[in-house]
Amino acid sequence: MKRLVLAVSVLGISAASALAADLAPYTKAPAVPAGYDWSGIYIGVNGGYGSANNCWDLNTLGTTSLLGEGCSNATGGVAGGQFMYRFQATRNLVFGMEAQGDWAALKGSNASNILPGVINQSKVDAFGLFTGHFGWAVDNSLFYAKTGIAVTDNQFTGLAAGTAFDQGTQTRLGYAAGVGYEYAFARNWTAGIEYNHFFMFQSANNLNPIASNGFRVDSIQQNIDLVTVKVDYHFGGPVVAKY
Repeated sequence: MKRLVLAVSVLGISAASALAADLAPYTKAPAVPAGYDWSGIYIGVNGGYGSANNCWDLNTLGTTSLLGEGCSNATGGVAGGQFMYRFQATRNLVFGMEAQGDWAALKGSNASNILPGVINQSKVDAFGLFTGHFGWAVDNSLFYAKTGIAVTDNQFTGLAAGTAFDQGTQTRLGYAAGVGYEYAFARNWTAGIEYNHFFMFQSANNLNPIASNGFRVDSIQQNIDLVTVKVDYHFGGPVVAKY
């Protein structure tokens, strides 16, 4: 998972380097002609803020029902890169596919409602997105919706008196849906803002003891909201007549 984030981010960093090289000779970015063509390959970088809602349910006390331990919002920053291909079918209709990988620092905790003195800590360290896009272009503006697969890298820890006593890691597979707006501000450069929601569902997590004082299985429900700003370098012809 983290290797994927690294690979996609390297592509994005390459785009950032190209931005410096591309704009260095100019005091002003080249104008974007009307009838901008969104077809082509894109690589870029992104950064933003996310919130992961994690609700813990204990299911190891010999009961047939889950016992709610409570919920927390793990919040923090994200940063990474993306690689994308778009095809402009008509003057306005744009379709695309995108791979995105980000490092994340989403962290939060809550006091257990069942286990006295226990704090449940949730972290999201990285995530990946593999999505399809459907967009509506108005010259150099693009409005789009996206949906596809989401993957998150998680760590769940139990703390007592500030010391970790059990812990589990998990890579989760779910799906994502989002919307965004992108603007072509130069001949081969675009910038935009995007919102995504990750539906990661509920999954059992084995929390293994760090010391010899217990073992838990918790079913943890996870949903993530994410807002990112992105900049992309666009490989492709800027103007093609569309009818």
